[in-house]
Amino acid sequence: MKSIQILIASALACAAVATQAADLVVIANPAVGPLTKEQVGDLFLGKSQAFTPVDQAETSATYADFYKKASGRDVAQVKATWSRIVFSGKGQAPKQVADSAAMKKAVAADPKAVGYIEKSAVDASVKVVLTLD
Repeated sequence: MKSIQILIASALACAAVATQAADLVVIANPAVGPLTKEQVGDLFLGKSQAFTPVDQAETSATYADFYKKASGRDVAQVKATWSRIVFSGKGQAPKQVADSAAMKKAVAADPKAVGYIEKSAVDASVKVVLTLD
């Protein structure tokens, strides 16, 4: 009986998480062209310096959802990757902003910045360069 209750609770928790996952888009300055999922993954994991990545706060659900969709990695794996890069002196982790409004402001102000927000938060100040499903 107890295992059935645990199973039901787990299923409900998974359903709640699934309904919270928003459609995410990668945004850039309006002058930037489209990017591929591979390019975005490389940018946000320190493998490319073509643009300047900007992250949401690592405690946000958007951060975790983005990295899972863009690179297939969870938060712990992303943190480990950036720790290795920073401690080896090969780079700095992306700057973090508090929310989607701050992300749009940062990306609109820097022609080399690339970030990510919920699709519903897009406005004319930024350009969608990739939609993550």
